Amino acid sequence: MHVFITLVSIVCRYEKERFDPFQFQESIVQGLNQTGTDLNAVTKFLDASGAKLDYRRYAETLFDILVAGGTLAPGGTLSDDVTCTDFCLFKAQEDMETMQAYAQVFNKLIRRYKYLEKGFEEEIKKLLLFLKGFTESERNKLAMLTGILLANGSLSASILSSLFNENLVKEGVSACFAVKLFKSWLSEKDINSVAASLRKVGMENRLMELFPANKRSCEHFSKYFTDAGLKELSDFARNQQSIGARKELQKELQELISRGDPLKDIITYIREEIKKNNISEQTMIGLIWSSVMSSVEWNKKEELVTEQAIKHLKQYSPLLKAFTSQGLSELTLLLKIQEYCYDNIHFMKAFQKIVVLLYKADVLSEEAILKWYNEAHLAKGKSVFLEQMQKFVEWLKNAEEESESEEEEAD
Repeated sequence: MHVFITLVSIVCRYEKERFDPFQFQESIVQGLNQTGTDLNAVTKFLDASGAKLDYRRYAETLFDILVAGGTLAPGGTLSDDVTCTDFCLFKAQEDMETMQAYAQVFNKLIRRYKYLEKGFEEEIKKLLLFLKGFTESERNKLAMLTGILLANGSLSASILSSLFNENLVKEGVSACFAVKLFKSWLSEKDINSVAASLRKVGMENRLMELFPANKRSCEHFSKYFTDAGLKELSDFARNQQSIGARKELQKELQELISRGDPLKDIITYIREEIKKNNISEQTMIGLIWSSVMSSVEWNKKEELVTEQAIKHLKQYSPLLKAFTSQGLSELTLLLKIQEYCYDNIHFMKAFQKIVVLLYKADVLSEEAILKWYNEAHLAKGKSVFLEQMQKFVEWLKNAEEESESEEEEAD
């Protein structure tokens, strides 16, 4: 009878620990107090406790304690009515080595109990919303930890959406936190890895949202993060904005061309965009070529598409000419034409006729064509296009020699 009562009391205590939130917190806090600052002991304690405590039900409580030492009330303050511990992230030393050690605790816990993965991401999102309730040191530690966890793939970059909260942005908390976070992330991974993580969750164009609307400019972002020692991040954001501007510009260009707007109006519009977005002529000629070629539904028959292309390009050669004032722009256009004819099989035989048309229209110079032919062509369809151009190039060389000969005689 005595044994039976003892067993019943053990089961009852086990059930209480398992399903009573206060008892759950007490068990975790007591365990952390016993392990102290020995993070290997903390990992072992958490690993063993998962077998008897309901981590699935109390994931939020568990992570609150590991980060802040106790359960967090709305806003980020510790609840008064429960026992807390000093052995937590917020009470740890504020340096990268310590934060990396804490990151390992979370990594091992989540690897052991995979079902905690989603709860952990939700916890981090919540903690970011509570930033104003934490001290500067606590925010710094959380930022460093978050950066490390983003770097090792324990967190998705989608958690950054919490930083776009209006109140955090308005008071400058988001931008300040982001500096620490990205410094930590970039100390573990390079900018290409960071960029890939941001793109994966559609965050690559949202970093400007870390600032209020009146400061949401590429210039402000660039200065803020460059001054903070994160030039590579500001360069990435600038590049993203530039890509966005180019996409919008190409879309608008296609509309203007499809609508049949006068060429002089289109040229004026492009010049304004070049100035406004600081776009190079080489980049612009590529956009113009793509827009001109995308504004038509091309015939699927090879023998008819060449005739159609020549007629269309003759109409738009003044537009191409307006933005090939530099030899490099001419070469860029030639490479774009080569790429286009290779990627669109019906245009394979049209390459030479397009180049000759643009030469006659004074869009492409003899120098650019010869440079392309001799050294600057792409590998794509190289043998086909060089063969097509052979006779014309020979003609250009002969014409050049005759011209030089005539000049010598004149001298």
